[in-house]
Amino acid sequence: MSLITVLTPTIPGRADLLERATASVKDQTIVDRQIRHVTFTDSRGLGPAFARDSMLAEVTTPWVAFLDDDDEFMPAHLEVLFDSAMRHRADYVFSWYQVEGGTDPRANEFGLEWDRENPRQTTITTLVRTSVALAAGGFSAVVDDLDDPDRVYSGEDWRFTQRVNALGAKIHHLPVKTWVWHHHGRNTSGLPKNARNLY
Repeated sequence: MSLITVLTPTIPGRADLLERATASVKDQTIVDRQIRHVTFTDSRGLGPAFARDSMLAEVTTPWVAFLDDDDEFMPAHLEVLFDSAMRHRADYVFSWYQVEGGTDPRANEFGLEWDRENPRQTTITTLVRTSVALAAGGFSAVVDDLDDPDRVYSGEDWRFTQRVNALGAKIHHLPVKTWVWHHHGRNTSGLPKNARNLY
C-alpha cells in the first residue's frame, strides 16, 4: 500500500517542466511502491487551488505531498520529511529550498521554529497528513466565485496553512534544503491570468 501521494497541478504547454518534476518524484529514496504521483492538467484556467482540491479529494494514502510542475524534489525529500514527521509527531512538515535562477526572498526565515501564535507563509512544497489536509478544507475553502473575473486566485497555500494551524495541527519546520525552486520566465505564481499568457 502506498504511503504518500504527491500532487502536481500543471497547465498545457509545460510538458518539459512536468517531466522534470515527475522524474524527481520517481527518483525518491523512499521505495517506489510507497509513492503515488498524481497530476492534474488545468485546461480551464481555474487555478492551482482548484486543481489541488480535485486531486486531494481522491487521495487514499495517509500522507500527501505537494509539488508544483516547475519545481523538483531532491532525491531524499520525501524520506527526510516523513522521518521528521514521525520523529516530531508532526501533521505538517516543510523544509527549505535551493533557488535556481533567482534569489531566496525569505532567506531570513530559514531555520525559524514554527510559532503557532504568529504563523507565517511557507511554500506549497510540504508533507501533510491527508486527514488534516481534508479537515482544513483543502485549498479553495475560501468562498470564491469561480466565474468572477476579480476572484482572488493567489495565496491559497497561505490560507491552507492558516487553516491547518487553526485546527491545532502540529506544524514542524525542518531546516534542510530538500527541493529546488526554479525561478524562470514561465512562473505563474498561481495566477490563471498569468498561465493563460503561456498557453
